[in-house]
Amino acid sequence: MASATQLLPLKPIKSKQQAYKIVILSAVFCSTVVLGNVSLKFIPVSFNQAIGATTPFFTAILAYLMQGQTEAALTYYSLIPIMGGVIIASGGEPMFSVIGFTCCLIATSLRALKSVLQSLLMTDASEKLDPMSLLVYMSGVSVSILVPLTVVLEPASWHAAVALVEKSNGFAYWLLGNSALAYFVNLTNFLVTKYTSALTLQVLGNAKGVVAAAVSVAVFKNVVTGQGALGYAITVGGVFMYSESKRRAKAAAAALARTSSDAGQPAGKATGGGNTEREPLLSGEKATPDLYFRGADRV
Repeated sequence: MASATQLLPLKPIKSKQQAYKIVILSAVFCSTVVLGNVSLKFIPVSFNQAIGATTPFFTAILAYLMQGQTEAALTYYSLIPIMGGVIIASGGEPMFSVIGFTCCLIATSLRALKSVLQSLLMTDASEKLDPMSLLVYMSGVSVSILVPLTVVLEPASWHAAVALVEKSNGFAYWLLGNSALAYFVNLTNFLVTKYTSALTLQVLGNAKGVVAAAVSVAVFKNVVTGQGALGYAITVGGVFMYSESKRRAKAAAAALARTSSDAGQPAGKATGGGNTEREPLLSGEKATPDLYFRGADRV
C-alpha cells in the first residue's frame, strides 16, 4: 500500500544479477522456514533453540567469506557467552534425532546466509535496495515458491484452513493479525540489518530469546529453573560484551578518522592501510573485488 501510494516508492530491479540474488534470498528464506518446521517433528523445541543459538557463529564466518567483514577480537569472544548461554538454558536433550538435528543445523546455517545476503542487497552501492522494496520482492517470490509446494505436498491444509474459518470467525482475524505481525518482524529485521550488520541482527536474535522468556514468566507465570536462569544471565552478559566491543570499535574508528583528517590523509591509510572495525559497507569503502555476491556484475 505504501508503495502504491508512492509514500515509499518501490525501487526497480536494476539487473538480472540483482533479480537472481533476490530469488536466491527468497529460496533460502523458504528453506529455512520449512527445514525448521521439519526439525520440530523429530526434536523438542529446547533442542531446536540450542542449535539455533549458534546462528551468530555461522553469520560471522559467512560475513567474512562473502563481505570481507572482520570484527574486533572482543566481538568474536562475545559470541561464546551469547551462544553458550542459550545452549545452557535449553539444557541437555536426550531426545536426539539425526534427521531433526541435520534439518535444524541446515536451517540455522541458511538463516545466517539469509542475513548476509539481505545485507548485501541493501548496502552494496551498485544495487542498493531499501528494506521495503526488498521485502516486497522477496515476499512475492516466496509466495510463488511456497503456494505450489503447499498445493502438491499438503493439499488437505487448504480445506483445514477453510474449515477453521467457517467454524470460528475469530480465526480469520487472528490469521490476518499474525500475518501483519510477521510482515513487521521481517521489515524490522531488514532495517536492523541495513543500519547495523548481519552479525548484530543474529546477536539480537539470541537476546530476543531472553526477553521472550522474561515476558512469558511475567504474563503466564512460567517456572524457570536455576539452569535456565544461569544460561539467560550468561547470554545477557555476552550481549553487553558485544555492545561494548562495537562501542570501542566505533570510538577507535572515529579517533582514526580525526587523526587522518588532521594529517591530511584518507581514513584507513594513516596507519598504513590497516583494517578498522566497522559495520559492513556503511563507510562507502570498496571491498575486495573477489568477494562472493559482490557487485552488480557478480553472481
